[in-house]
Amino acid sequence: MPGAEAHRTFRIDRLKAPLLVSWQITRECDLSCLHCCTGSAPGKRLSDELDAAQARRVAEELINNEVPYVMLCGGEPLMVPHFPALAEQLGTAGVALKLETNGQRLDEALITRLAGLPVRSVQISLDADSQSIYVGQRPGGSLQLAHSACRSVRSAGLPLEITFAPTRLNIHELQPVIERAAALGAFRFNTGQLMRMGTAARRWQKIEPSAQQYSTFRDTLLRAKGRPETMNMELSFTPFSIADALRNSLDEPPATLLVLPNGWVKIAAALPHICADLRRHTLAECWARYRAAWRSRTIRAALQAAIDDESSHADSNAWRMTAQALN
Repeated sequence: MPGAEAHRTFRIDRLKAPLLVSWQITRECDLSCLHCCTGSAPGKRLSDELDAAQARRVAEELINNEVPYVMLCGGEPLMVPHFPALAEQLGTAGVALKLETNGQRLDEALITRLAGLPVRSVQISLDADSQSIYVGQRPGGSLQLAHSACRSVRSAGLPLEITFAPTRLNIHELQPVIERAAALGAFRFNTGQLMRMGTAARRWQKIEPSAQQYSTFRDTLLRAKGRPETMNMELSFTPFSIADALRNSLDEPPATLLVLPNGWVKIAAALPHICADLRRHTLAECWARYRAAWRSRTIRAALQAAIDDESSHADSNAWRMTAQALN
């Protein structure tokens, strides 16, 4: 391949498999969040999502290739009937798990099943500390259910992680949500700049925080780092934006495969490019195509364009196949 990148050695070139697979197992969700980067909502399940048998086959590929860590997300992964079996298949084989959920369906029975698996994190979204703001950003949601899920996760001895997506509607509630997360026993609090993707991109003019709001937001995060009540909780907000993350990735591509509900493999969340298909390719082939994509002059130019113009992220869900995926 022409260009200097064709001869450069990245860390991913020394790995026989990804260190993390972020697996979006559905586009279906029980909420209609204004900020959703995947465009998930009730009735949004894709017609070609992997069924239970196909998902089991992909999970077996992950196990056989010794992928150490898998994040199961969506949409809302708990709306997938075969989610518990999928988690158990991976977990009993020794794969560390992360569950990303809104917490509305995380009941005691499922938590008990998860407690027997190598769960590294249960990440629950808390985007407000008052029901009126919460339901305004997450239509159909119950903050009480989310809080209850957090408490149940910790009672079962599972690690709790909280995420907060700032919008013009909820950004003023950052401080009480940080305090709530610490009180609930979260080990990490994740946040950063709102992603201009999916539903958020369509509603951008109404939900994008102002420059002043972001300035206050950053100040609040920095002050919270030094407070006694948050000393046992990591405040994670770097890289702050997708553009920041992409800059880092150009120098050192992430050892992560992002798998879509239909088995397609994306090169990066902010790009629409698909480099492989787990229904047609083995995991080893997907990993090879992913590594090749990060050397492609076309892809690296697209990544640079996404860094230069964050409005282009609005097209990230208009998926299209690269040459790697078509072979």
